[in-house]
Amino acid sequence: MKAVIYFSRKGENFVGGSIQELTVGNTEAAAKKIADELNCPAFEITPVIPYPNNYQETTKLAEAEHQQQLTVEYTVEDLDLSRYQTIFLGYPNWWGGLPQIVVSFLKANDWTGKTIHPFCTHEGSGMGSSVQELQKLCPQATIETGLPIRGSRVDRADKAINNWLINEK
Repeated sequence: MKAVIYFSRKGENFVGGSIQELTVGNTEAAAKKIADELNCPAFEITPVIPYPNNYQETTKLAEAEHQQQLTVEYTVEDLDLSRYQTIFLGYPNWWGGLPQIVVSFLKANDWTGKTIHPFCTHEGSGMGSSVQELQKLCPQATIETGLPIRGSRVDRADKAINNWLINEK
């Protein structure tokens, strides 16, 4: 079975060269499009302590988490990962790769025999080093080609998403 699992952040975000207030995070918007196309459930990785609404404060916190390789406490409501073999994993590109909350989630679970299709939102840095990080964190999983989506264009990403999912429908 397939599932979409994602981390996203609403609030102030850097979008198209300026700070904008988002009521739905870019990664969440992409995750919902993917889940709808695949007709599968979507599960959100939520921090136990929410990130600040302020973009600059979140950036500083994310940098510290990354530099110190911190474990970030999270919850994922109603997820029984053992039920799913194919995972569409979504996240924003933070500091050139995976956010530490996603790293924490990956380290806490068994990925043996699973297939992971990564997708990330960004404002110019693409997938960064996240695919290599996934391969290192989940060596017993198959990591498929990722889909980078420019966050400021997520509302126009349907064609790219459909092309990426063509073999999964």
